[in-house]
Amino acid sequence: MYRSVKKVIAINDYRIQDEFDNHEQGVLNMASYLDFGIFNKLKDPDVFNTARVSFDTVEWANGIDLNPEFVYDKCAKVPLTEEVSDATD
Repeated sequence: MYRSVKKVIAINDYRIQDEFDNHEQGVLNMASYLDFGIFNKLKDPDVFNTARVSFDTVEWANGIDLNPEFVYDKCAKVPLTEEVSDATD
């Protein structure tokens, strides 16, 4: 069973902060994926900052989305009280 994304916020340096249905929180650094295929379209900060929850995963306004298992597995988990700017990938 995969975890559903319940909240997403685009933050600096092509990272997204995610909260999951089990109340875990994580930060996913997307920078290393932006040179591959369709993810190249997320290099524009205005586009990247449109990240939102769609169904149970992350989607951008241009229709690009991520597999929810990928989001959960690749997120650097941080306590809900930890400042996101201090989280590392």
